[in-house]
Amino acid sequence: MAEASRTFHTILLPSFSHLHKAQSPAGFTDFPRKRCGHRIVVHCSVSTTNDASRTKTTVTQNTIPWGCEIDSLENASTLQKWLSDSGLPPQKMAIQKVDVGERGLVALKNIRKGEKLLFVPPSLVITADSKWSCPEAGEVLKQCSVPDWPLLATYLISEASFEKSSRWSNYISALPRQPYSLLYWTRAELDRYLEASQIRERAIERITNVIGTYNDLRLRIFSKYPDLFPEEVFNMETFKWSFGILFSRLVRLPSMDGRVALVPWADMLNHSCEVETFLDYDKSSQGVVFTTDQQYQPGEQVFISYGKKSNGELLLSYGFVPREGTNPSDSVELPLSLKKSDKCYKEKLEALRKYGLSASECFPIQITGWPLELMAYAYLVVSPPSMKGKFEEMAAAASNKMTSKKDIKYPEIDEQALQFILDSCESSISKYSRFLQVKELL
Repeated sequence: MAEASRTFHTILLPSFSHLHKAQSPAGFTDFPRKRCGHRIVVHCSVSTTNDASRTKTTVTQNTIPWGCEIDSLENASTLQKWLSDSGLPPQKMAIQKVDVGERGLVALKNIRKGEKLLFVPPSLVITADSKWSCPEAGEVLKQCSVPDWPLLATYLISEASFEKSSRWSNYISALPRQPYSLLYWTRAELDRYLEASQIRERAIERITNVIGTYNDLRLRIFSKYPDLFPEEVFNMETFKWSFGILFSRLVRLPSMDGRVALVPWADMLNHSCEVETFLDYDKSSQGVVFTTDQQYQPGEQVFISYGKKSNGELLLSYGFVPREGTNPSDSVELPLSLKKSDKCYKEKLEALRKYGLSASECFPIQITGWPLELMAYAYLVVSPPSMKGKFEEMAAAASNKMTSKKDIKYPEIDEQALQFILDSCESSISKYSRFLQVKELL
């Protein structure tokens, strides 16, 4: 689904939500410790290339034994035949190699603007309620109140390990053996390619969260049920794979109460910044659909939107960025901070904390401008002691929690506020000098 242009672009990123951490269970239920039949035992090892000039990762010989190469059409026809036999209606699209992304869905017939496509039935959608090939494993996780994300990650590994015995084998065979994901980047690559970018910190945080989630599951569940969750199958490398798949393919369906799901076939659609249509469940047709917002001729790739996200958000979640200058939602995040030398530092910090802000905040900047909250924060930073009575108003505007109009203006400190923003921009830009100098040498 996220197999789009791999053009690399260093960027600052608006904040991204954390991975859900597994909650501590109320208690364990004793289930029979028997090994589910037909499970294969695998030994996995994945590493990234040491060639710093490349942004793709390279798989070693001991790799994930399921799936296919990320640009391969292997098993595509088998997947579509299985989906059709399982209830997917005839499609106007087919999986082909494409210019934007390694694989994508291409129109086979004329497609009108406003036409509904896909109609993937709920029986072909993977959710937290999907039936396990090893029911005992699923029951253990549900008894332990494992949240949807780690539950689905474990489910995907479990079903993959059953190969042909799993009803999802044709789908898993068509998934990339190694998804494009920052989860596969080494710390050295993060430091090198994301130098001075705040996405670097979020990428490290995401990797840390995935590792922490796996270690939590291993400690309190997998180690207690080794027959159901053998380490040869459920290990850090397979979880890196499963979370990479989830980050790049999991969708939230608004009409199904926001439920997250993997939607086979639909997840072969690539992202375009020029479309606004998205996947959702259609109650009338009882299937996952999307409504085209443009027409397509036979042979043209059909796109959906993954949301109005910055290049950094797309890289963090999906492992790609659009070609430079093509994303109208692109933005960089500008860090602003109170000056500790400010005579009113404590008063300003108290006002910020009252509205859920801190002494250091980040605000997105686009080519078209910046949010009003950023200007309000800048006003607060440069405001003199004589404006102490306005501190709370500025903090409220910076937090977007004002009950009255939030486009506040203080002409007497306009110049100082704009100069502070300019200085902050120049400080952030200067941090890229080393990266740009290295890039020129490559």
